[in-house]
Amino acid sequence: MELNFPTTEPVFPISTAAKLLNVSVHTLRMYEREGLLIPFKKTSKQRLYSKSDIERVECIRRTINEDKISINGIKTIFSLIPCWQIMGCSETTDRCQAFNEHSKPCWSLKHEHNYCTARDCRECIVYKNYGNCGVIKAKLKDLTKVYSKMINLTYY
Repeated sequence: MELNFPTTEPVFPISTAAKLLNVSVHTLRMYEREGLLIPFKKTSKQRLYSKSDIERVECIRRTINEDKISINGIKTIFSLIPCWQIMGCSETTDRCQAFNEHSKPCWSLKHEHNYCTARDCRECIVYKNYGNCGVIKAKLKDLTKVYSKMINLTYY
């Protein structure tokens, strides 16, 4: 019997998610504390995970174990995602930590007095769409192409 539900639907309690990923509950909580993961929290504070969350953790685990990149390295990679461009945010001033920081992903920063102040980071397209290493690489490649074209145009 195959269960069909949206990949973003939070359905797995933390203990089940840990078993599916073959990690400890402590590891999932650490990833949350480090800003790599935002689990859904019920009003009772119980954490629930979706298929997308499971895929995100699998990517994180592969990056740590196979690529030998540390948690701080992963946070830096996530911080390089140009959320201001993806969101169409024109507030790239001193008020935007995501624009100015390079050590934490945008979803783990305080959003005070900027475009993301009242937004739920778990529902943000940057968090939802950029948890996969391949997607991040593709976005960086696209940006490289755009900037290369811009640089070539300025020299002609």
